[in-house]
Amino acid sequence: MKKFVYAAVLAVSSIVSAHADTITGLVNTGAGASGTADTSYVLNGNTTGYVTQDNVWPIGPWVANSATSKWITPTLNQGESFDASSNGTYTWTLSFDLSGYNPATASFSGQFAADNAATVSLNGNTIGTSGGFSSFSSFAASSGFVAGVNVLSFVVTNVAQNGGNPTGLRAEFLASSVTAVPEPETYAMLLAGLGLMGAVARRRKQA
Repeated sequence: MKKFVYAAVLAVSSIVSAHADTITGLVNTGAGASGTADTSYVLNGNTTGYVTQDNVWPIGPWVANSATSKWITPTLNQGESFDASSNGTYTWTLSFDLSGYNPATASFSGQFAADNAATVSLNGNTIGTSGGFSSFSSFAASSGFVAGVNVLSFVVTNVAQNGGNPTGLRAEFLASSVTAVPEPETYAMLLAGLGLMGAVARRRKQA
């Protein structure tokens, strides 16, 4: 009997204080080598961008690359000029899967920069804005997650300029957390253990 009670206590403890994991799939921009495609971020729904090189224009005005994250640009030529006569829109999306996790427990925080400006949304809900490329702006979410695949969208606006007008995105995650959904066996053990504990309590009361 004591073994069953002990098992029930363990089951209760595992549900109440479930271990929080970091969210898999939250990848910083520029995780690969300079000059290679960044396959984690999808550009405009059907293509990829490229990881920039350090100390090559427009890095300098753009906040410098680091070992944590790097800028990504639409083309391999990171200084290429875009949007000569009208503003350009570049939507970078990052998908991550919360299957097996409780989306109500998920959260993350990060920082990003863009040329020229950007908004970031989680599953269509705006969670941050950036006004430039020389410093970082914050973004964060503690709600709005869904079971299964979630989508982060960084929508960059590049202001029209006839020449010398590159565009890019820089994003990095500072923290993330999510709790796994307990296995069905854990709930079964909990219910059985609680039932046994109730029976023991009743027997003691009757004694």
